[in-house]
Amino acid sequence: MEALYLLIPLSTALVFLAIWIFFRASDGGQFDDLEGPALRILHDDDTALVQSSAAPSPPSS
Repeated sequence: MEALYLLIPLSTALVFLAIWIFFRASDGGQFDDLEGPALRILHDDDTALVQSSAAPSPPSS
């Protein structure tokens, strides 16, 4: 029974700490764009490499 006197305030403090961390992350913009980084990996950036390698190289003397 004496353990409850310690565990109840600790668990309450832990819940309030988790809520504070969540709201701090939310106010900091952590959850603003959830889809952008996931979709960015699908874009193919190889077209820039193909166009630059297809361009003629300058003549060497």
